[in-house]
Amino acid sequence: MSSSSGRYIRYLLFAVFGLAIIGFISRSSLPLPEKYESALLLNKGKQSTESTESKPIDTSHQSPVVSRPPELTPSGDRINATFVTLARNNDIWEIAKSIRQVEDRFNRNHHYDWVFLNDQPFDDTFKKITTSLVSGKTHYGLIPKDHWSYPEWIDQNKAKKVREDMKERKIIYGDSESYRHMCRYESGFFFRHELMLNYEYYWRVEPSIQLFCDISFDPFRYMKENNKKYSFVLSLYEYFETIPTLWDSVQKFASANPQHIAEDNSMGFLSDDGGKTYNKCHFWSNFEVGSLEWLRSDAYIDYFTSLDKDGGFFYERWGDAPVHSIAAGLLLKKEEIHFFNEIAYYHVPFTHCPTGEQTRLDLKCHCNPSDNFDWKGYSCTSRYFQINNIPKPEGYEKEE
Repeated sequence: MSSSSGRYIRYLLFAVFGLAIIGFISRSSLPLPEKYESALLLNKGKQSTESTESKPIDTSHQSPVVSRPPELTPSGDRINATFVTLARNNDIWEIAKSIRQVEDRFNRNHHYDWVFLNDQPFDDTFKKITTSLVSGKTHYGLIPKDHWSYPEWIDQNKAKKVREDMKERKIIYGDSESYRHMCRYESGFFFRHELMLNYEYYWRVEPSIQLFCDISFDPFRYMKENNKKYSFVLSLYEYFETIPTLWDSVQKFASANPQHIAEDNSMGFLSDDGGKTYNKCHFWSNFEVGSLEWLRSDAYIDYFTSLDKDGGFFYERWGDAPVHSIAAGLLLKKEEIHFFNEIAYYHVPFTHCPTGEQTRLDLKCHCNPSDNFDWKGYSCTSRYFQINNIPKPEGYEKEE
């Protein structure tokens, strides 16, 4: 009797001791407040209050898939401006690379719109991918047929023979019909598209470009606040075989329209003999930030119309780069043209890498300064500094 009672008491003690240990472990591994349900409700209330407070959004670590950027730039309202790209549906993956460059280096902090133009309707894939990549609003425009076709005064048989001849002479894009339509469109029509009429400034972006440095300021705002009408990052000499009579047409326009020629213009950038001949210098227009109001002005429209009537877009192979550059050089004052040393840019085969080591460090650049084209012999950028009496950036001698 006494032995069985002893065993029973021992079993009871073991059970109580075991329950105590289990209780201690469970409370140690998952500590709960005494009023657990009340604490949950309190925390839920705090989270709800915090989520409704207006806070600046740090987009540097934000996934674009799950969130959208704020409507305004950190510095206030955006300038009335847009990026603009002329592209076709099969350019999608190359333009996607360019968009990532622009967004990562600049536009993720500003959210400017982007206008895409095409002579054929954009397909759903192009629209879906570009919309997902651009932080601002995207717009898709169809180019009117009369802006991408032969004007009635062009002899198409003559134009065809010119293309065949240039093909024989191996002139770059010499046999391309679509390239000529593109150059004419970029020279005289893109800024008149109904979508572009909503804006004051544009930034042209081509497929497959690279931006090597952070863009720590707003180029649109700089242009507006400093009364700049045209800007560039690269300049070079044009291939003369593509523009043999372009300067003749320019001289004819200037003689007939002296009211459009600006005082204190940049003739010294374009000519070495006071305007008698063209030295072939031009701003490389695959990058340009400019004023749409200037391009839509009477002066520029009259200039383009005069050149267009002469037929050189089809009877030769006039590019939009010399057409824009000559217009900027003659129709604008020198101080209305700007060189953006800070915007590091690449479009095959040329690189603009900012001159000045401290500038490159400050802007987190990853370009090789020895690749910088600005001070090489085939660049015209030194002329820009000379005619404006501007000292070249410190360190340019090391890159010549």
